[in-house]
Amino acid sequence: MPVVLLLPHPDLCPEGKEFEVKRGAMLCESMLKAGVAIEHACDMVAACATCHVHVREGGASLAEPDDEENDQLDNAWGLDAQSRLACCVKLRDADLVVELPKHTRNHAREK
Repeated sequence: MPVVLLLPHPDLCPEGKEFEVKRGAMLCESMLKAGVAIEHACDMVAACATCHVHVREGGASLAEPDDEENDQLDNAWGLDAQSRLACCVKLRDADLVVELPKHTRNHAREK
């Protein structure tokens, strides 16, 4: 089974977290099941960018983002070449190293 290593995040997982995920599982759901309260304002239908993550390692094993995901990523805070929406990432055989952004679109509005 693939392993997801979440890098430390000051609010969501200060110590970081590592967990196994079934092949084909959605990254967003898997993080929620592992106790990481990642935002998912659109209920994981790729209609917002609140579940934006950076896939730091293992991203080459994932399917390419489709047009819908790319359109939503344009609204993400801190976008980079490794940005993905966790609701669109389906795990394959490779392990992933994931970094959670310091802010989401929702957090940025609250400040």
